[in-house]
Amino acid sequence: MPQLRDSANSGAAARVQRSPQFEGFARIFGVETEYGVAVTGADRPVEAGQTAMMMFQPIVSRARSTNTYLSNGSRLYLDVGSHPEYATAEARDPHGTLAQDLAGERIMARLALQAQQRLQATRGERVRVHMFKNNADSAGHSFGCHENYLVRRFVSLEQVEHELLPFLITRQLYTGAGRVTDEGFEITQRADYLDEAVSSATTRSRPMVNTRDEPHADPEEFRRLHVIIGDSNRSQWATWMKLAVTHLVLCVIEECARLGVASGFEACALADPGESNRAVSRDLTGRSARLALADPDAYRAVGRTLSGGCAGSSQAACEPTMLDIQYRYLSIVERFMRDHEQALAVALPSTGVGRILGEWRAVLDAVRAGEIESLSDRVDWVAKMRLFEALHARRGGVSQAKLEQLDMDYHDIANGSLYESLLRRGALRRLVDEDEIERAMTEAPHDTRAALRGAFVAAALRSGAQFSCDWTRLVLTNPEHREAVLLDPFNATPTADCQSLMRALE
Repeated sequence: MPQLRDSANSGAAARVQRSPQFEGFARIFGVETEYGVAVTGADRPVEAGQTAMMMFQPIVSRARSTNTYLSNGSRLYLDVGSHPEYATAEARDPHGTLAQDLAGERIMARLALQAQQRLQATRGERVRVHMFKNNADSAGHSFGCHENYLVRRFVSLEQVEHELLPFLITRQLYTGAGRVTDEGFEITQRADYLDEAVSSATTRSRPMVNTRDEPHADPEEFRRLHVIIGDSNRSQWATWMKLAVTHLVLCVIEECARLGVASGFEACALADPGESNRAVSRDLTGRSARLALADPDAYRAVGRTLSGGCAGSSQAACEPTMLDIQYRYLSIVERFMRDHEQALAVALPSTGVGRILGEWRAVLDAVRAGEIESLSDRVDWVAKMRLFEALHARRGGVSQAKLEQLDMDYHDIANGSLYESLLRRGALRRLVDEDEIERAMTEAPHDTRAALRGAFVAAALRSGAQFSCDWTRLVLTNPEHREAVLLDPFNATPTADCQSLMRALE
């Protein structure tokens, strides 16, 4: 794909609207999660890369590759550094993406436990394969959880940096996964590893937002916003919330870009996003760290036009906290909602906009009241911190090594017990039931092109045909060569080429 195609962001070309989805607020969501692998209990060392390859043996035997697509429309593959990665199928709603993400956890856990059984036969019964849904290991390596949002092409990269980035940095107040470090407990797992604010690089640096132009859709109409700053969440609520709230913020940015008017978010631009990100991660109150703004006067001016937010002091107006900035975004979104309520509601098939706003304000109000502990049933870092503090109180002190062990156990989807215990006891909120997760393991969302991809993969596997596919293309290579291109991610209706492919597999 071409790089940074911002030539389409100005003039009449930016206003061409070729489809209903382009014109409204409908969106495609996706989450890519890289997992960490470790082995304990073996009679001799077992490399993580070797274990990851063993995990993928069933995949290779079926697909002849460590990169494949599943019948639920998702992508499963081994990424750089032997990190197993799962990318959810396209979904129109945060709830559907959450179900797909949880299905990915189950698929990865089963692969890990199958590899564990094989290792036990040769390395001893005490072998355990650990699969971590987190973002950092004990050796200082970092791996990611990337969110994908389909946005309209007329939203410029400059708007992403100035209007969206302050929100992404400060939303970690309720989406951070938390991490035990040598310097103490932090809200986020990624703050110490992100080098730049916005960049097209992927290996030489780690930006908060990646601008590589791979829309996996019509490049004249859409771009794919690739968000790297987010943590891997165990909390179902946190995964749902970060997708849902980011969607609403993007709706405001898109509509203002469409009309050529200011959103008000631009006044929140940070003087040094990297420094602010690290300050946010170390502020366990949400109200202490002051963030330097690029233009304090603009921030004050926009604040005078709003009501219902966090009033703050004169210092807050010059150097707001992450709570102040989150209230600012909430106020602007609530004002936008009053004029676009119906259109926003139509865009989300399973999630009510009022529910999103209610959850958002409830979290911020709890932080403002100093009641952060009340968020332990939905915010990962608060759940962890509360557990660690309780342990300290009972034992009169806990070693750093023990805290790090508990931290890792919380994220271990194969052999961990801490998170599952909290979920069973109702100490963490459950948004998706077991039946829905099981269905999502084999069924794609019915209202996106993922349904076509999933049906093709399932039919090809049943028939034993040789095939390949990616996000926009289905290819049958044997017994005869046929292809179908699926450029519209919103379209679940089979094209003529797709119907021809399916007939060839009957």
